[in-house]
Amino acid sequence: MPEITPAIVAEHGLSPEEYERVLAALGREPNLTELGIFSVMWSEHCSYKSSRIHLKKLPTKAPWVIQGPGENAGVIDIGDGLAAIFKMESHNHPSYIEPYQGAATGVGGILRDVFTMGARPIANMNALRFGRPDHPKMRHLIAGVVHGIGGYGNCVGVPTVGGEVNFHPAYDGNILVNAMTVGIAQTDKIFYSAAAGIGNPVVYVGSKTGRDGIHGATMASADFGEDADEKRPTVQVGDPFTEKLLIEACLELMASDAIVAIQDMGAAGLTSSSVEMASKGGVGIELDMDAVPCRETGMTPYEMMLSESQERMLMVLKPGRELEAEAIFRKWELDFAVIGRITDTGRLVLKWQGETAADIPLGPLGDDAPAYDRPWVPTPKPAPHAPVTEANIDIAADLLKLIGSPDLASRRWVWEQYDHMVGADTVQRPGGDAAVVRVHGTDKGLAITTDSTPRYCYADPVEGGKQAIAEAWRNLTAAGARPLAATDCMNFANPQRPEIMGQFVGCIEGMAEACTRLDMPIVSGNVSLYNESKATGGGSAILPTPAIGAVGLLEDWRKSMTIGFKGVGDVILCVGERTGHLGQTLWLREVHGREEGPPPPVDLAAERRTGDFVRAAIEHGHVSACHDVSDGGIAVALAEMALASGIGAMIDKPQPFACAPAFFGEDQGLYIVTVPDNALIEFLNTAHLAGVTVEPLGRTIKGRLIFERPERDCVVALDALRAAHEGFFPKLMGADAALA
Repeated sequence: MPEITPAIVAEHGLSPEEYERVLAALGREPNLTELGIFSVMWSEHCSYKSSRIHLKKLPTKAPWVIQGPGENAGVIDIGDGLAAIFKMESHNHPSYIEPYQGAATGVGGILRDVFTMGARPIANMNALRFGRPDHPKMRHLIAGVVHGIGGYGNCVGVPTVGGEVNFHPAYDGNILVNAMTVGIAQTDKIFYSAAAGIGNPVVYVGSKTGRDGIHGATMASADFGEDADEKRPTVQVGDPFTEKLLIEACLELMASDAIVAIQDMGAAGLTSSSVEMASKGGVGIELDMDAVPCRETGMTPYEMMLSESQERMLMVLKPGRELEAEAIFRKWELDFAVIGRITDTGRLVLKWQGETAADIPLGPLGDDAPAYDRPWVPTPKPAPHAPVTEANIDIAADLLKLIGSPDLASRRWVWEQYDHMVGADTVQRPGGDAAVVRVHGTDKGLAITTDSTPRYCYADPVEGGKQAIAEAWRNLTAAGARPLAATDCMNFANPQRPEIMGQFVGCIEGMAEACTRLDMPIVSGNVSLYNESKATGGGSAILPTPAIGAVGLLEDWRKSMTIGFKGVGDVILCVGERTGHLGQTLWLREVHGREEGPPPPVDLAAERRTGDFVRAAIEHGHVSACHDVSDGGIAVALAEMALASGIGAMIDKPQPFACAPAFFGEDQGLYIVTVPDNALIEFLNTAHLAGVTVEPLGRTIKGRLIFERPERDCVVALDALRAAHEGFFPKLMGADAALA
């Protein structure tokens, strides 16, 4: 064993002060294996040391929440003895270094978080952020990430039903790849990770351990330097076909009562899984490293404990059930090995070749890991944006430019590479406000969305965090679903910079307020910090990006609502208060090249009132199409509804639409709905009783969008709109477009 020097400590990502804590915890110098275990368990990725004091501010409880943060995934009750289990996680650093495997193993890891708890995965989602489309590395990153997500999800047989893709120069040197999985389980068959039963066997199942991914958690807890490409060995390699076998084997064993506790081997691999299981159970754990299945020769305990090889699980079984469990995993052609036992020592002990390779108290590795209240400064409130001259505005040209811009162009090139129909339960495909998946064998449906508007969070983290939750809630509502709970993926830059920590604190504050007011608690999540790059050609810090994944319930999936117009002659209405807010809008950025002003404010009382009314109107059959207003404002929302259906619109209210803010302002809490004539009176009366503002806009027509204006009508042909909308990705990806 090498001598532990300050240089080796630094290479393991520990500060001198943290190393002093290691010495105090052990009462002696650690060996290299012990140092490696402390290193990964105290990394940001595993310990949340810079964020956990703030994460406690988020609401996590509701009558329908079965399990909140702290387990592999969150669990909510959806009635009739069924639970939805879901979580979102990041795989940002690996995906920048090796985009295909980084994205693929991100999907594999989040799938394991969900089926570890006894759920059959039914849907995958993702939230992707890339840099400038013309950045020399971006085409390679986009192609690799999209192919990696599709390559893993398609092969494992879980549909990828939606997500989001956005672009900004802040992500040039550090892209974001956030993956989400939703599964269904019986409420009386949910599995947890807390180990129990002194003497119970600890079992390793799945793939063999290799040297891929060693120190992946530590790598993901630091920003990128000039040596990013040299970190490829820290990126895991995935095998979706093995994952599929692992899902089936685990679910088969879960049908028995043999499992006491179960945990997937994700970040920090065997280290995190064994430490977390024992810590949560208040017990000790002893592992025989000679029994760990390895696919490479001469692996040391250090390598075995820190490897992040994929498709592996750790279980605690009831005594005497080993042969039964082994038979199941051998049938599915997976490795199975008893590698340890539960003890009463409160320590992690590793045995190897007749010696003790490590002996560490579990407390300092888990609950007693460092936690920092990092210095932070609030983000200054942005100044108002400079006035925009109205004289030369061409609404048609601006709409065509917006609908074809990177953030609003069709994502067809992306989602056609994903199998979104496997399993035959997908009700709403990608392209709407939320995906909808039927709960197999029932009338229930789950609506799922991922949302965040980082430019809002950068301008005003509190309002941006509030808006991220409200947008997710609104998207579920627009699909007709009752929002139940959310998961988050908190992507931020270096927390040791007070202004970055201020962004994190502000976003948490806004999110917490919105979750409380909208009754949508956070039940699981992930924090990804140090998303900065000093690599050649890279930018500095990413925009603060609290990605929100949310789930809502439809008691009858047939009543889900879509964004496309349904027929000619329906009345088009704007529901909610319209002010024409232009600060931080895509119109201001894409058309005028200006990222200025405060983001749109979110009135949570109005948001709740309007959304509850819209959901009830959908439930009662009064609405034929619904779309929330977000990026690009009302004009873009109308264009998207027209493109989804091939039906146009006549907007015949000249005065309200006499200026650009009316078309392109990104007011919050707005919905565009269509209502048939025979339901209009009841719809308007109900809105009045609910105190909800409804503004008639026009009617659906054939073939084009017409905006009547005092001086000259604005006419946009749907063919021209579609050509602009569909052109961006095929043109950007060139030859790669043929892979779609």
